[in-house]
Amino acid sequence: MASVTYDGATLVYPGNDAPSVDSLDLDVTDGEFLVLVGPSGSGKSTALRMLAGLENVTSGSIRIGDADVSRTSPQDRDVAMVFQSYALYPNMSVRQNMAFALTNLKSPKDEIARRVEEAARILHLDGLLERKPKALSGGQRQRVAMGRAIVRRPAVFCMDEPLSNLDAKLRVSTRGEISDLQRRLGTTTVYVTHDQVEAMTMGHRVAVLADGKLQQAATPAEIYRDPVNLFVATFMGSPAMNLFTVPVREGRVELAEGLVLDTPHEAGESVVVGIRAEEWDVKPAGTPGTLDVRVQNVEALGSESFAYGEVQNLAAGVTVTVPRVVVRLDRRVPVAVDEDFAVAPVVTDVRWFDPESGAALARR
Repeated sequence: MASVTYDGATLVYPGNDAPSVDSLDLDVTDGEFLVLVGPSGSGKSTALRMLAGLENVTSGSIRIGDADVSRTSPQDRDVAMVFQSYALYPNMSVRQNMAFALTNLKSPKDEIARRVEEAARILHLDGLLERKPKALSGGQRQRVAMGRAIVRRPAVFCMDEPLSNLDAKLRVSTRGEISDLQRRLGTTTVYVTHDQVEAMTMGHRVAVLADGKLQQAATPAEIYRDPVNLFVATFMGSPAMNLFTVPVREGRVELAEGLVLDTPHEAGESVVVGIRAEEWDVKPAGTPGTLDVRVQNVEALGSESFAYGEVQNLAAGVTVTVPRVVVRLDRRVPVAVDEDFAVAPVVTDVRWFDPESGAALARR
């Protein structure tokens, strides 16, 4: 096991002007489970491939422990890769697939057998060792791919969207299995996903990337509670944060008549107000000092529901960044399309952002 350090790591593909990964500075501590998350094209998979040695660093460096591996071949990095596509050999049994790397290294046969059987027990593959991949489910194939990485006992696991080919129910159970496995093994793990729910539920820390640049690296709770900019605020969290662009007058903003909030001291002529779906107080329609919402759509999820609607009484100059606001409701609160209700933000939970730079402003 070892730590991982990206030190100004940059990759520019030939023929491209913009770097795919731009001056990435990121520390992964020994035994940590770090998730790289971002939209398509953000550089997350490229950053992982740079660590594994599958892409060459243009400038900067990558260290595993104290060793600079920027120019080290993949087979000499002590890194095990788990891919989205499983990459199993169809003509080999589960046992042979899991043992493949150790067999190539000409490890002693009894050592190979011991490691494979140990990994099979951990992954609940004991009774499947003689099967071929075609006789396995998607979840079982993914566990075999992880078993092949485990038997190597690497310093670092690199996982590139390993759950993308699984159905929704299996993804939920398998992400729990991966988290439990990482805790048991204690191996430093860098995990790539585009799914922010995966990122929030699996990682000790989450690193959010956009356009090749690191936006924020923090615990899931910190990312959700204190996003550093508008990109992180809107990308992390489902449903997305409600955003209102509001003119500032004498250190205050008015969302609706009687609904006035004090702004942070560094706010300029206008400010973006961010409010998550669960950070509203719900009141009867027409309550003074609230936003009146006309419901356009309801997502009933059993334990809760999300009401999407149009605000009827925004103050002059206020614009909603997304077409509809969203409010989380308790399952005991009945609401239907075309009904009206009112909301007021929980003042202590309001986030503030600069409309020009997108940077978060300190809360009052």
